[in-house]
Amino acid sequence: MDNRRFIDNTAGTFSDTVLKHLALNARVVICGTAAISSWDDWPTGPRVERHLLVKRASMQGFVIFDHQDKYSATVTTLANWIREGKLSYREDVLTGIESAPDAIAGLYRGENLGKRVIKLTD
Repeated sequence: MDNRRFIDNTAGTFSDTVLKHLALNARVVICGTAAISSWDDWPTGPRVERHLLVKRASMQGFVIFDHQDKYSATVTTLANWIREGKLSYREDVLTGIESAPDAIAGLYRGENLGKRVIKLTD
């Protein structure tokens, strides 16, 4: 395990566990909080400050909107990689608007493999 870099798209208990094992001068990138099902009330749990302090680690958020200028070129590159077989993906397709509430809840239960999509019509 490379404990000098951690890309966190979950937050929650998984992140709480990983942060205890950071290496000296580690870098943490936050790009999602999938494990947090509600931000009302704000979730509580272990604090990260001590881990960052003693490991002299840095933590920074990464939001896709900060890189809109690269969007077109990135889509072109990714599409080429898919055509060339260098990149593959999975979709978890559910059908009908009636499946939407449980589809979202299922994300938090970890039921999907790949990108969860709700197909509304043919």
